[in-house]
Amino acid sequence: MICGLVSNDCFDKAIDFFHSMRGEGLLPNNFTFPFVLKSCTRNRDFGLGAKVHSLVVKVGSDSDVFVKTGLLGFYAKVENLVDARKMFDDIPEKNVVSWTAMMSGYIGCGDMEKALSIFDEMPEKDIVTWGAIIQGYAANGLPKEALEIFSQMQKQNLKPDCYVTVGVLSACARLGALELGEQASRMMDMNDFLSNPVMGTALLDMYAKCGKMALAWEVFKAMKKKDLVIFNAVMSGLAMTGHVKAAFSCFGLVQKCGLNPDGNTFLALLCACTHAGLVNDGRSYFYGMSSFYYLPHTIEHYGSMVDLLARAGLLDEAHRIISTMPLKANAVVWGALLGGCRLHRNTHLAEHVLKKLIELEPWNSGNYVLLSNIYSANQKWDDSENIRSIMNLKGITKVRGYSWIEVNGIVHEFLVGDTSHPMKDKIYLKLAELAKELREVGYVPTTEFVLFDIEEEEKEHFLGCHSEKIALAFGLITLKSDVVIRIVKNLRVCGDCHTAIKLISKITGREIIVRDTNRFHHFIDGACSCRDYW
Repeated sequence: MICGLVSNDCFDKAIDFFHSMRGEGLLPNNFTFPFVLKSCTRNRDFGLGAKVHSLVVKVGSDSDVFVKTGLLGFYAKVENLVDARKMFDDIPEKNVVSWTAMMSGYIGCGDMEKALSIFDEMPEKDIVTWGAIIQGYAANGLPKEALEIFSQMQKQNLKPDCYVTVGVLSACARLGALELGEQASRMMDMNDFLSNPVMGTALLDMYAKCGKMALAWEVFKAMKKKDLVIFNAVMSGLAMTGHVKAAFSCFGLVQKCGLNPDGNTFLALLCACTHAGLVNDGRSYFYGMSSFYYLPHTIEHYGSMVDLLARAGLLDEAHRIISTMPLKANAVVWGALLGGCRLHRNTHLAEHVLKKLIELEPWNSGNYVLLSNIYSANQKWDDSENIRSIMNLKGITKVRGYSWIEVNGIVHEFLVGDTSHPMKDKIYLKLAELAKELREVGYVPTTEFVLFDIEEEEKEHFLGCHSEKIALAFGLITLKSDVVIRIVKNLRVCGDCHTAIKLISKITGREIIVRDTNRFHHFIDGACSCRDYW
C-alpha cells in the first residue's frame, strides 16, 4: 500500500499508512524505508525523515544500499548536504541513483562546481543524470554551460527525454538561441510538447524569448490542455514582446475558460502595462487583484507597480507605494524607483533611494553605477567621480556589459570593447563603416550615456564599442541578408545604442531583435517596437 501510494504521488497518505503500521506494532524493513523516505523528501518533512533514519539504525537496515540511497536523497533534497555527503561516502558500491542524488543535492544549493565534479567522477550516466546536470546549469543562470553539457550528451548518441529537452529549451530561451532550440525540439515528437504541459510551456517560452511570438502562439493554440501555467506563459510572452492588447485579450480568455487567475497572471498584466506606459490600466489590475480576486500583493507585484509609475514619471506616487506597502521593500522595488529617477533625472530622490539600496546590497555595483550615471547625465562630474572613488575604495567593480548572438547554431559572446574574437579585424572594420554611414544620415553619438568625464572623441569611441554594437556588426558580416539578427544583452540597452540600431536597421534593410534585461526591441526600417518607451 505504501509503495502504491508513493507511486501515485499520494505522499501524505503513504505517511499515514506508515504511522498506522507502526501503531500495529510492525517494524518497517528494507523495502519500506525507501518509499517512506521518498514521502518525507517530497513533503520536505525533515523531522519525520530524521526519525526514520533513527529507526533505520535501530532495526539494522543502515547497511542496505537502497536504504542508504533513500537517506542520501532525503538529506540532499532538504539541503542538508553534510549528512547527504556522509551517506554518499558510506555507500560501498554506489549506483547511478546514488551518484545522481548527490549531484542533485549540490545543484539544489547552486554549487555547480561540486555538482560537475560528481558528474565527471560518475562511472556510468543515464539520461536522468544528464537531464539533472543540464537543468541544473540552466536553472542556476549558466545557459552556455547547459548547452555545452548537452553537446557532450549528443556525442554519446543518447536521445533526450522530456527533462533534458526542458533544460535545453530553458538555456536557449535565456541565450536567445533560436536555432539550437529548434534543433532540440525536433529531437522529440511534437505530440510530446502538445500533451505535456511542462514541455509545451518550455517550447512556448523559448519561442517567446527568441522573439518568435507568432510561433509561441501557435504552440499555445495547439496545446491539448490549457491550464493556468500555459496561459500565464503566453501572456508573459505577449507582454514581453510588446503585444499588450493581445495579453489583455488572453486574460479575458482565462476568465472565459473558468480558470481563476493567480499572482503570476497579474504579473504578466502589469508587465504589459509597464512596457506600454498604461498607468491607469496598471492601477486597475493592481488594485483589482485584491479587491475582486482576493489575491494578496506580493513583493513582485509592488515592484512591477513601482516600475510602471516610475517609468511614467510619477515618482512621488511610486515612492508613496513603497512607503505604505505592508511588506519591506527589497532591492528590486527600490531599484525600480531608482531606474525611474535615472530616466527622469531626479538626482535628489535617487540619492535617497541609493542609501536604501546600499543598505540592502552594499556590494552591488549597479547601485553605484546608476547614481554615477545620473550625475554624469546632469554634468555633475565631481559627484560622479566621488561615487566611483567610493566603489574603488570598497573594491566594487562595475558589471561588464556583454551580448550573445547565435550564428549557425553557435552562440558567440561579446564584451564591451571585445578584441578576443577571431574575426575582430572584420568586426571593427564593419563598425567603422557603420559609423561613417550613420554620420552621413545625421546621427550624432549621445555621449551623455557614457559614465566618464573624458573628451568627446573618446566618449564616442566607448559608445562604438558597446557589446550589442559589436554583436550586431558580427551578425551583419556572418548572417545572410534575409536572416533576422537576434541579440541578447545582460544589461539595459543604452539610449545611444538604441538610436544607432534604429538607424542601422534602416540603412542595412535588416530586421534586428535585441532583448535586454527590461524588454524586447524589434527594429525594422528605422523604428523600434518599444516606440522609444523603455
